[in-house]
Amino acid sequence: MKRIFTLVTLSSILYTASAQDKPADSGVFLLHKFEQHIGKETYKVTNNKDSKTYEVDFKFVDRGSPVPLKATIKVNPVYEPLELVVKGQTSRFSKVDDAIKMQGGSAAIRVGDSTYTKSIGALTFPVTGYSPATVQMLLLKYWNNHKQPATINTLPFGALQIRKAGTDVLTFEGKPLSFIRYTISGLIWGDEQVWTDAAGNLICILTIDAEGDKTEMMSEPYESLLPELIKRAASYGMEAFAKAAPAQKGSTGVIAIKGGNIIDVLTGTSTPNSVMILKDGKIESIGKSTVPAGAQVIDATGKSIMPGLWDMHAHFEQTEWGPAYLAAGVTTVRDCGNELGFIDAIRDAIDGGKGIGPKILMAGIIDGKGPMSLGIIQADTKEEAIKAVDTYKERGFDQIKVYSSVKPAILKVICDKAHRLGLTVTGHIPNYMSVRTGVDSGMNMVNHIQYVYSIMKRNKDRSIDFNDSVNVKNIKFLLDHKVVIDPTLAVYDLSMRNIKDDITKMEPRFYDLPLPLQTQFKTTGEEPDQAAKLKPITNAFGQIVKKLYDAGVPIVAGTDMGFPGFSVHRELELYVNAGLTPAQALKTATIIPAQVMGLGSKTGSVTVGKNADLIIVDGDPLNSISNTRNVNVVIKGGKVYDPGTLHKLVGFRK
Repeated sequence: MKRIFTLVTLSSILYTASAQDKPADSGVFLLHKFEQHIGKETYKVTNNKDSKTYEVDFKFVDRGSPVPLKATIKVNPVYEPLELVVKGQTSRFSKVDDAIKMQGGSAAIRVGDSTYTKSIGALTFPVTGYSPATVQMLLLKYWNNHKQPATINTLPFGALQIRKAGTDVLTFEGKPLSFIRYTISGLIWGDEQVWTDAAGNLICILTIDAEGDKTEMMSEPYESLLPELIKRAASYGMEAFAKAAPAQKGSTGVIAIKGGNIIDVLTGTSTPNSVMILKDGKIESIGKSTVPAGAQVIDATGKSIMPGLWDMHAHFEQTEWGPAYLAAGVTTVRDCGNELGFIDAIRDAIDGGKGIGPKILMAGIIDGKGPMSLGIIQADTKEEAIKAVDTYKERGFDQIKVYSSVKPAILKVICDKAHRLGLTVTGHIPNYMSVRTGVDSGMNMVNHIQYVYSIMKRNKDRSIDFNDSVNVKNIKFLLDHKVVIDPTLAVYDLSMRNIKDDITKMEPRFYDLPLPLQTQFKTTGEEPDQAAKLKPITNAFGQIVKKLYDAGVPIVAGTDMGFPGFSVHRELELYVNAGLTPAQALKTATIIPAQVMGLGSKTGSVTVGKNADLIIVDGDPLNSISNTRNVNVVIKGGKVYDPGTLHKLVGFRK
């Protein structure tokens, strides 16, 4: 009897303890950038009597920089939010320190040093960006528990939309496995792609981080499925845009452009035009006086007709870049490093008429192994280097891009193999090498003007004396070796700007950007004192571009992201500010890129027989380079697009 009593008493004690403080549950999401596993997020759940508390530890290391974040989110048993505290980093360059406590119809909010109270209504959830994944998992549970409303208000500001997009069946461990697919809009620029299992457990989030880079958060047991989900997400996004805003075409497949001045980028002059005929995606004739029956007619009177622009340093981080590029007049891009399954799916969708975007030329990225490496294609041996180049060639890539951790001996192997296969090599100058040693190893092109700056002899204030014999020899070296330079001045202009300056001076249409992009770019830059110290460097960057161009070194306009589409215009403005004429600047974004990529006979100028990749702009860009911003009509491959429609498709105000 005593033994029975003891067991009953012990059982009662254990039951009481578990009811008051149930053991914590937990979960793990593996964090990736460009498909490379770079960290993880863990959460532990404590189930209390009236609430659940999720303690989250999020951390990844991006190219040697730790990005840690801690969060606590408390919800009631049916996932109504009660409190969210988030502190740490959301990228290498951005921080968050927010606290939100919700009670009744109000919320006490702290964002950094600012505190305030805000009245809230029903359907409100606290979320401070793409991370951590645990918060998004609870957001989905909240949405489902509230009968999947069209919109959820978010704290500290904003609103988002969740849509059930379909079901994907994948093969996992030899068996079919079904996941429910959702899109979440309003949390980042564009749509996140999210998958859960049938029970609502989060499987995968494909998103972008606070510096605009592709980021993937994957439930640990299913990590092997990530490449397939990335590939499918690319196709889904492209298909959605193609259905929402199809291109227009004349009933006969013929387009006639009446009036307008044709910009000849080869000569830097413009000529009046009577009629230009486009047929089957080509420029058939210029100067005809009659319009064929059934043709789609575009009146360009008072406007300029010019080649579509090129961005020679793109990173197609998400499907939204496609419409954004076209809307800004960019009809061709060189993608300088991406995920294999993503970028070739995007290219195939666009080329096959199942997506909207510019023509994509692909530079396949290869990095070395180490703490600063990027991506999953890495090579530290001759065999690995040859295999990587072969892989890109087989997948139809146009070029190889080397990244910063490639070892000097391996760089030569990559270049030699690429050249044997008919590929050129561009990229960063690897660590512990210079432009000279990179070019001597076989590099044909260089991304970023900083690498040229680094070999120039500099004054004490970091400016450059271009009459110095060392600098004269360096410029001659680049000319003699026919090295193509992709300066990306716009990215330095943005990252080194005085954060107190009016950002619309840099980007006039800043407030047309989607709100998540405005939030991201407003905090990009330096405090006034540091920006002043950096000014001699940014000035020198522009001066180098001018000296290289005048010497005959090929300059190609590229942006390395920035304001989607718009940064190409800023890049050209910076070239003109550095001393190039508008006509010279236009060549860097039209005919010169076409020529260095071996496509000069097919595109890059308004010439009979070339591809019908054209833009019609208000004003004369030969008079003011900023007139390239005034895109009125976009024609790509003989298909006509309205810029305003494309911009609205991806969340721009107009």
